[in-house]
Amino acid sequence: MSDRLIKFLFHAAPVRGGLVRVDGAWRQMVELHDFPPVVTRLLGEMVAAAALLATNIKFNGALIMQVHGDGPVKLLVVECQPDLALRATAKLGEESVDEQASLQQLINRGGRGRFAITLDPRDPRPGQQPYQGIVPLDGHTMAGILETYMRQSEQLETRLVLAADEHASAGLLLQRLPEDGGTSVKTDADAWDRATSLGATLSGGELLEFEPDTLLLRLFGQERIQPQASYTPRFACTCSRDRIGRMLISLGREEVDSIIDEMRVVTVTCDFCSRSYSFDAVDVAQLFASGNTETTAHATRH
Repeated sequence: MSDRLIKFLFHAAPVRGGLVRVDGAWRQMVELHDFPPVVTRLLGEMVAAAALLATNIKFNGALIMQVHGDGPVKLLVVECQPDLALRATAKLGEESVDEQASLQQLINRGGRGRFAITLDPRDPRPGQQPYQGIVPLDGHTMAGILETYMRQSEQLETRLVLAADEHASAGLLLQRLPEDGGTSVKTDADAWDRATSLGATLSGGELLEFEPDTLLLRLFGQERIQPQASYTPRFACTCSRDRIGRMLISLGREEVDSIIDEMRVVTVTCDFCSRSYSFDAVDVAQLFASGNTETTAHATRH
């Protein structure tokens, strides 16, 4: 098995799709954390969905997907770069996580949960401005929540089938595109109904068992499919000493000095990759004197 995402179009029809399987990269992410299996599954479904959605936007920056919960699961975060470099993490409350609990009980117990997609540009310029869309959590599955978001925020009919375990993260995306007004070219008017009907036959077990190329043939072998592109998802964390330094500067000198007085060193651990960055009194003085985070201390991995 390999990490792979393929995009495709239905011939002469306003329907596009994608199939993704993330296994090696997903196992790297799983090994960095000790989340309960149900949290691993939800986070893995988000990883597959983020990769599929990121390849459909023309944006030079990160797509960040967040679920803010009011139950035992407080936060689920997935970040996907334009080259499909992925990272993911979660924050849990003190309450134990019930493996048999529904998604509603885990993240939307009091009805105050919300879902957000943020586009964070690498190089802000016209057409590449930061964007965030936020909607209430509406759906009983991660796929359902994402479908509602796409319908409400992007006005795109979307169907998702997602699956994940500790070994792999996988998904199918189908989207109905706007028809080109005024065109004389005949389109396959029934393609969307056929595509979604065929997609609905796909099980989570099949998603986790077969490669995207095999599933494309099994699902849509009788359709006229046009392959568009192929990608290789991978795990990569974008944390750095420079970023952590800027975060400390944003806290203010007084706050950071108080930590130094108490602990003798400021240590910040990345939630995504568990890498730790330490700053002693000399580092902090240099940091605030020059705004330069390239001090002599080094990051350590735990």
